[in-house]
Amino acid sequence: MFRPEIKVVDCTIRDGGLVNDSKFSFETVRAVYQAACESGIDYVELGYRNSKAEFSPEEFGPWRFTDEADLRKVTAGIDPGITKIAVMQDAHKAVPEDVLPKEESLVDMIRVATYVKDVDKAIRLANNATDKGYEATINIMAISHEGGMFLDEALRQLEEETCVKAVYIVDSFGALYGEEVQYYVDRYKNFLKTKEVGVHFHNNQQLAFANTIEGIILNANYLDGTMYGLGRAAGNCPLELLLGFLKNPKFNITPILKVIGETIVPLQEYLDWGYRVPYMLTGVLNQHPREAMRWMKSPESSDYVKFHSQITEDIER
Repeated sequence: MFRPEIKVVDCTIRDGGLVNDSKFSFETVRAVYQAACESGIDYVELGYRNSKAEFSPEEFGPWRFTDEADLRKVTAGIDPGITKIAVMQDAHKAVPEDVLPKEESLVDMIRVATYVKDVDKAIRLANNATDKGYEATINIMAISHEGGMFLDEALRQLEEETCVKAVYIVDSFGALYGEEVQYYVDRYKNFLKTKEVGVHFHNNQQLAFANTIEGIILNANYLDGTMYGLGRAAGNCPLELLLGFLKNPKFNITPILKVIGETIVPLQEYLDWGYRVPYMLTGVLNQHPREAMRWMKSPESSDYVKFHSQITEDIER
């Protein structure tokens, strides 16, 4: 599985922040960052860089904003090795002014998350990032809903109008199967002649790892994962499984195993993520998991028949 073009991105803090409103302690973020650096992961995504006009600091934790002072605090004294720092901007919830010139920042890469309808906003943010000296990617969210006729035009624009490193297939609802992964990778590659294809999968149907492998086989070279699968609802492709599959000697899995055991698993005492039947059902039905997340917090959380009836009735309406 060795390909020098492959880049592994750890999204534990950023995607995991959708579980707890980005309220990780500084100690947790520092532990994840140190493990990523010691393991030789290519990029570690330490949160969002979104506008405080869109997200209240009273409601969301520091990693929804990832200010430079906080970054310096959690990275101080740690040798990054080859590992670079990434943050994410939402195309519809961030502004170019949120990003400093590269020489004033510890961040190396800006990942812009977008829907197809917001691709022009995403291009503006991505070009702002590359103009300021950063690497950049564009991540097309909810691809299982966004794969209609306008996707081709969006991909053409991204190829012609940006200098991003990669454009991502993001299975936000955990709805895709292997055949669909092949379809989307081929479709992206038809337009993206100077950019890599990236893959980011959610685990609603227990397919995040399998679909990532499918992406690798099809020559997608930017690969996302999270430690112990930590992420919104059913979570993500587990980083440790991905490293085990790649069998690339540049990666050292031991620091990842250590931080999972000492830092990530204990989070389950008060954070809930991973495979659950309601999340599976939203994946099968190609629906956002928000209703399942609400259901899991209700007194009826284990009444799966009632939840299934409710969401199918909502779809039919």
